[in-house]
Amino acid sequence: MPEINMMALAAYRHVLRSTRIAFQEDIRLLAAARHEARKNFDTNRSLSSSSAQAAAGIAHAEDVARILRQNVVQGERVEEAGEKYQLRIHEETERGDNDTVKTAGRGLCGP
Repeated sequence: MPEINMMALAAYRHVLRSTRIAFQEDIRLLAAARHEARKNFDTNRSLSSSSAQAAAGIAHAEDVARILRQNVVQGERVEEAGEKYQLRIHEETERGDNDTVKTAGRGLCGP
């Protein structure tokens, strides 16, 4: 099997694992995310293994997998608490500090 095909298969597996991590408790959303991943990989199946589009598709899939693992957090409304939500934060969830949020975009739109 050519190397690009192995990379595509690995990227597909990474996306599937990431959907399992991100949507663990939500079977409906997990099934929809996996269906979408399969559909996108099937759409690009006919690309030539030497094409730049194939390499770009693999890179995109790896980026999607990383975002799902690190940046998607599910929340469930806590009934007795009103407008409060219980978040399911896992060990791969990216945690940052507020300093990056406070400085983001400064100087782009004026003073």
